[in-house]
Amino acid sequence: MEPLMSAQSGPRKPKLLDQFRDFLRLQHYAYRTEEAYLDWIRRYILFHDKRHPRELGVEAVRDFLTHLAVERQVAASTQDQALSALLLFYREIIGQPLPWISGIERPKKPQRLPVILSREEAQRILLAIPPGQARLMAQLLYGCGLRVLECCRLRVKDIDFEHLIINVLEAKGDKARRTPLPVSLVPELRRQLEIVTCRHEQDRAAGVGPVWMPHALGRKYPKAGCALGWQWLFPAAKLSQDPRSPGTQRRHHVDETYLQRAVKAGVTRARVLKHASCHSFRHAFATHLLEAGYDIRTVQELLGHKDVSTTMIYTHVLNRPGLAVRSPLD
Repeated sequence: MEPLMSAQSGPRKPKLLDQFRDFLRLQHYAYRTEEAYLDWIRRYILFHDKRHPRELGVEAVRDFLTHLAVERQVAASTQDQALSALLLFYREIIGQPLPWISGIERPKKPQRLPVILSREEAQRILLAIPPGQARLMAQLLYGCGLRVLECCRLRVKDIDFEHLIINVLEAKGDKARRTPLPVSLVPELRRQLEIVTCRHEQDRAAGVGPVWMPHALGRKYPKAGCALGWQWLFPAAKLSQDPRSPGTQRRHHVDETYLQRAVKAGVTRARVLKHASCHSFRHAFATHLLEAGYDIRTVQELLGHKDVSTTMIYTHVLNRPGLAVRSPLD
């Protein structure tokens, strides 16, 4: 019998992008960060006509970043993300943490004030969204200060009706926090739970795979993915393939674009002229709490900010002319 692999040939080394993907998963990077970083490395290699990164130097990296800033006119945050991906790739995969890489300046991000909706504007937008799942999700954004993905990724077990608390797990930076559950949303959330329960029973009867579980919990607790408590509170209408487990069909949560489109349409119908988005509800949540007299530290914890300086931007908004300062013309 022939050996499966000759001793001389040895195992084939994975491609650079596959090595980078394995490293990112080993370090528990978010799936979206993984996809973004891989895409930047792919673009970088294609930009230099598929030359091996080992053959490229400081000028190649600088040329690519200049191309992004000048020709593509990307935002500073986008350029910064590309640079972070390149730094990590060269250090961990190429094994060349070259001195010149640290000398490349990070692009300066412009300081902008958030778009703040008034209470009346927020209510108009919410009422302009047709009753149903999209409106409920938008109400959670405003009533709980959730980010879009935090809302989409809520599971049944995260809703604590007894203590009126929402447990926000695996939030930005893989942090966890608690935020108050609006009493006015309890009836709607209970109806949503009935819908999830009915759909889950249908999926179980049809043999649909268990829900995606974080941090290998699916292997530790094989039956947990089939339990109602772990199901998404806002499940997608259609089944989809798990990108990290090829061949596995699951019911994922709704895509964030579903909520973004609903809010954008609501802003248009409500005739709100501000450049409002889903994240504007989170800004309004923080600002309206400060206006109501809650201290900055409490708002910081509810928003899940690591540094209070991030939360302080809302105090700057409060001190803008027309809110706390009377114009001399008046």
